[in-house]
Amino acid sequence: MAAKKNVTRERLILCINATLQKKAKEIVVLNLKKISAFTDYMIICSGTSEREVQAIAQAIQIFLKKAGIRPLGVEGEANGQWILLDYDDVVISVFYEPTRTFYDIENLWDAPRMKVNENKKEIKRLSGEMA
Repeated sequence: MAAKKNVTRERLILCINATLQKKAKEIVVLNLKKISAFTDYMIICSGTSEREVQAIAQAIQIFLKKAGIRPLGVEGEANGQWILLDYDDVVISVFYEPTRTFYDIENLWDAPRMKVNENKKEIKRLSGEMA
């Protein structure tokens, strides 16, 4: 069990760093382990245009592919309003800012959350509530 926990934590850090590489905005991580059956963590981030949302999602996939991680599924790439990248224990939602405001999915769950400083190039560890 500890091995899976470490793999999940490493994958989460890689996913967060992938969003940082392409300058995603308003990055929030939700710890859903205790309240969700479909994933352990959700990363929510934004882009300022549909094209930027598509570029962020593509860059995340390329970054993670280089680490040997491929998504189980990708939804919404064509329109650039909300792209969902399913990496099993980590799900990433990349939103066009107005669409994110409309759906407000980060407030659907009363879950521990971590805001990521979008000005950083990468993170090396998670805050305590993400364990």
